[in-house]
Amino acid sequence: MINRRSFLTQSAIAATAVSFAPHIRAQDKSGKKLRTVLVGCGWWGNNILREAMASAECSIVALCDVDQRQLDATQENVTAGTGETPKQYRDYRELLAKEKPDIAIIGTPDHWHALPMIAAVKAGAHVYVEKPISHTVLEGKAMVAAARATGRVVQVGTHRRVAPHNVSGREFIRSGKLGELGMVRCFVHYGGGAEKPLPTVEVPKELDWEMWCGPAPLRPYNGGDPRKKDQAWRGAIHPRGFRSYLDYANGQLGDWGIHWLDQVLWITGERAPSTIFSSGGRPIAGAPVLTPNEQTSDAPDHQLATFKFDKFDVQWEHRKFAGNPTDKGENVGAYFYGTKGVFHMGWQRGWTFYPSNDKDPILHEDAKLNAPDEQNIKELWADFLGAIKTGAKPIADIGEVALATNMALLGMASMKLGRSIHWDADKWECTGDAEANKLLRRDYRKGWEYPV
Repeated sequence: MINRRSFLTQSAIAATAVSFAPHIRAQDKSGKKLRTVLVGCGWWGNNILREAMASAECSIVALCDVDQRQLDATQENVTAGTGETPKQYRDYRELLAKEKPDIAIIGTPDHWHALPMIAAVKAGAHVYVEKPISHTVLEGKAMVAAARATGRVVQVGTHRRVAPHNVSGREFIRSGKLGELGMVRCFVHYGGGAEKPLPTVEVPKELDWEMWCGPAPLRPYNGGDPRKKDQAWRGAIHPRGFRSYLDYANGQLGDWGIHWLDQVLWITGERAPSTIFSSGGRPIAGAPVLTPNEQTSDAPDHQLATFKFDKFDVQWEHRKFAGNPTDKGENVGAYFYGTKGVFHMGWQRGWTFYPSNDKDPILHEDAKLNAPDEQNIKELWADFLGAIKTGAKPIADIGEVALATNMALLGMASMKLGRSIHWDADKWECTGDAEANKLLRRDYRKGWEYPV
């Protein structure tokens, strides 16, 4: 294998740096910092907040979370990092009304993305919201409409759009070096096994569980303590296991899948598939359990999905068992299959091109990721600030990432129906399919209004 960078790769990275540079240089002449708030003070919200503080262009004025333990820990981080003492809130509506922020970071679980994001742009704030943009398709449609109606910048946390090796890999494929693209396979393979039910426990006094569930169904509580790093939190809903509970997220396809499906759309320029079919289940994890006394997660332990485009097909696969890196490169990423070879777009190991002609060298580029989270949030935050200052469209604009979110959510809908569905991206509806269209939204719990 030859580990080198072609002229094309160097040019792609240089072009990206130039595109970011005007944003970074566009300083506010008044020197006034942007009033910034964080809604959702968990692990990932703090990863984003760290970059806001490091930019030296944001003043962290307020924090919001329904778990006082996470609020206190985040406030300590802010004070240690900036000397500021942000105000604490338990309700994002009160925060927005009193603080009138310039920027709102939405780092909540998936089912809490839509309402705070829409409220924030209506309050005049620019928003950095985590992926997937929504828990259901029509929430996403309402979010895009709100962003456009208010003219606010809304950046989504698909930071692979700014990772140097993803940028250069995109240029490699778009330049024609892969040849004609015929198929893409996106995948995430992790270990796992049978799932044991967790007991229902008393809700901690520091946590407002009713508000945590919010518009979603109210389930029994089985969480852990976010302050204890050695706790087996992965199986519990709170603080970090919610992605495996379909009331609050959409499993691996709705979590990891967004990144790689977004890469497909971003690289190819396609908007949406016309036909989606997905199957999956829990043969290893076991049937879901939900009783007043105990519960398991209910997301599939494996899933296969096929997305039909005009010129190529896209496959998604994940499993939470038999976890070993049997694929070339690593156990996560996307393979782009072209007439000139196979291109693996990975995460921690960069990208690799395996040419069809065995006389040609294998090409590789290492990843350039930032500590401590092994991601590129720093670059995405810089682009976000630049878009606010210049009025430019952010690289992970909500209108674009909504398309990848829809792919994942439609895959989940197909799996639930057990059949194919046909998608009209212009109308945001499944063609001639009332049963499928019902799955594009859900009823909110009493007291919460589904966004329109």
